[in-house]
Amino acid sequence: MSWTPLGPALLFCPADRPDRFAKAAAAADMVILDLEDGVNASDRAVARRAVIDNLLDPVRTILRVNPVDSADFALDLVTLDQTPYSLVMLAKTESREHVDALAGRGVIALCETAKGVLESTSIAAAESTIALMWGAEDLLVSLGGRSSRNESGHYRDYARHARSQVLLSARAHGRAAIDAIHLEIADVEGLREEAHDAAASGFCATACIHPSQVGVVRAAYRPTDEEIAWASGVIRAAKNERGVFRYEGRMIDAPLLRHAEQILSGVGRLED
Repeated sequence: MSWTPLGPALLFCPADRPDRFAKAAAAADMVILDLEDGVNASDRAVARRAVIDNLLDPVRTILRVNPVDSADFALDLVTLDQTPYSLVMLAKTESREHVDALAGRGVIALCETAKGVLESTSIAAAESTIALMWGAEDLLVSLGGRSSRNESGHYRDYARHARSQVLLSARAHGRAAIDAIHLEIADVEGLREEAHDAAASGFCATACIHPSQVGVVRAAYRPTDEEIAWASGVIRAAKNERGVFRYEGRMIDAPLLRHAEQILSGVGRLED
């Protein structure tokens, strides 16, 4: 199933805060209403009712549900059936069978445990999977570690490996790849660096936890003026060339031509 987020900035919103739903939807490209970690277990019944009573545009809304093996999952499905939402983010996805439990819906599989990362290839291959996302903090818990980042503020090797694994698994099966949240809201430079790297690496979106992060992510995913000028020039030059040709001192072959096309198509998506 082919799917691409409407833009690069996806914003989480706790499902027990309906007063924030419309604001979150207006601020971001898509909003993720969170029935899992963003809500205390004792408040999930209230959150489910809020999701039903405060509907947003289903095209721009994703509902994050609890893990398949949790008691909350069945209750989340009952809630989902009372809404027009068809895009579902499945927390702690660990197998293809977990995705199959949501057959008929578009599933964004959160590979955020050691098992989920190792099974990401088979998860990506599931028919209902439309995207993969990874998460560093739940992965840390599943490993029994103490910190996902080193003293410099960058991800430790295990997290970088998981990020790469999820990206490769997603793209190998034609699925969208979504980068993890940046927990330190005040660390704008850190977010900008990671979002730039995500866009350059092939992720199609980054998840946000605060509206202030949205603009940073959008700017990071937009190609630079220099990249746009180069891509436009390559496409123009290709119309008068056959096979491999030279442009601005650089050899242009089929992969680079496709790269230029991707840059320009990305600009169109970000400006819609």
